[in-house]
Amino acid sequence: MSENTPITEKLDSRKISIDQMNDYEALSSMLESHSESYMAVRGGLKNIEEAVSEVYFHLKKSDIGRLIYCGAGTSARIGVQDGAELFPTFGWPKHRVGFLIAGGKSSLFEATEGAEDNTKNVLRGTIDRVKITKHDVLIAIAASGNTPFTCAAVKDAKKLGALTLGISNNENGILFRYSNLKVFLDTGPEIVAGSTRLKAGTSQKICLNLISTLLMCKMGRVKNGYMSHMVPTNQKLRLRKEIINNILKNRL
Repeated sequence: MSENTPITEKLDSRKISIDQMNDYEALSSMLESHSESYMAVRGGLKNIEEAVSEVYFHLKKSDIGRLIYCGAGTSARIGVQDGAELFPTFGWPKHRVGFLIAGGKSSLFEATEGAEDNTKNVLRGTIDRVKITKHDVLIAIAASGNTPFTCAAVKDAKKLGALTLGISNNENGILFRYSNLKVFLDTGPEIVAGSTRLKAGTSQKICLNLISTLLMCKMGRVKNGYMSHMVPTNQKLRLRKEIINNILKNRL
């Protein structure tokens, strides 16, 4: 591989090849590598703090600004998971969440990795349907930092006046050139070279979890550590909501 190869495409040479290990060794090695995800997020914590603050103030300017998650493959699926949970957990309005997914919704269930190269779809199709405005925040996730679909989306969203946040596991990727805010998650090479569904994906999930949870706290949707605005959609959650309401009422 050349010197320009993204770090996420390289093999973690500190370990014996995973396919040469016995089962227990392989599992232990994978688990150990995932611990590096935590350290990567820890290393980017100051930038994450700055990002939450900027996103908060941007969304507070109006009551129509959205959080729009953007990505391809694993990164897109992780973004959708985070965004989809904002309504039931925090009561964040559904119309204030959006998704830009390479290959569309079908890519959430089937691998359509070729879709990430389709920049025409972003510029002339997907972006228009989502109708990004200056009120929105685009959260773009790309392990390599070079995904054409994601980079094109960020570049275009920035031109439209949206606040753009890039999250990547490659410090030298193109994504950061177009992002107003940058979070670098230094997970390094993978134990299976290029398989960013491993520790790179884990770090992205942790990072988004931190960002959205703190943002919802700042938006007043968590009270005394409880999900004060949660939306009960089944019997278990209705009971939880009743318990939370009683606890918060007694603390007033």
